[in-house]
Amino acid sequence: MKIHHLNCGSVRQIDPTYEGLPSAHAVNHCLLVHTDSGLVLVETGLGLDDVRTPDDTLGAAWVEMAQPVLDEQETAIRQIERLGYDPADVRDVIVTHLDVDHCGGLPDFPHARVHVLAAELRAAIAEAPSRRYRPAHWAHGPQWRTYESTDGEWFGFPSIRLDGLPENIKLVPMAGHTAGHTGVAVHDGSRWLLHCGDAYYYHRELDENPEPHPILDIVQTGSEVDHDQRVSTQDRLRALARDHASEVTIFSAHDPWEFGRLAS
Repeated sequence: MKIHHLNCGSVRQIDPTYEGLPSAHAVNHCLLVHTDSGLVLVETGLGLDDVRTPDDTLGAAWVEMAQPVLDEQETAIRQIERLGYDPADVRDVIVTHLDVDHCGGLPDFPHARVHVLAAELRAAIAEAPSRRYRPAHWAHGPQWRTYESTDGEWFGFPSIRLDGLPENIKLVPMAGHTAGHTGVAVHDGSRWLLHCGDAYYYHRELDENPEPHPILDIVQTGSEVDHDQRVSTQDRLRALARDHASEVTIFSAHDPWEFGRLAS
């Protein structure tokens, strides 16, 4: 499958923890996957409404914290248009969770099916409006496809096959960050890509001697719903990175240096 790596919403600029890498804006790393049945968007990042009226849709507190760049040309819909695709051909959207920076573009694809864990949707509806969940992002009434339980295994992780999508796209639940957080695994024909969402934030967290990023870790620990589950998920990802590096490429949602390497 043809896969495009998209940054759909630059936010606060950060520095690496070691020399050799430039300062960079944290990203909202999305995937556009071309399948036989249409386009699949993994995450949406920030949408047109977020760029145009951020305090209304994202919330003023989140805007102050994240410092988004708010560039319409970074939205998924505009990038899809520049790639020569019709945004209406995005038949399916998969979200790792419903935090504002992961689903803000949902209104730009109103006819797409939206795949999400059922526990995440329940939490979002129950808790919104909050800094984490903003009902403007689903006020258009998405065609939700929700999943309650796992039905398979992927490299030792429980996995879920998605309704109406090929077997080489799977949900890989990764607990701890939100009530229904999940990763998304996509096979590109030669190896697996694992979008880990916010299961970790910085590439050095997957090292044998993990090193969190001092700024990103404030967000990570401040937004977790279950500390022990989050740490356990990272332990398992660390083992996956160590034992299956030739088969799986692992990346998170916000690390700009991971994004730069994969997008290039």
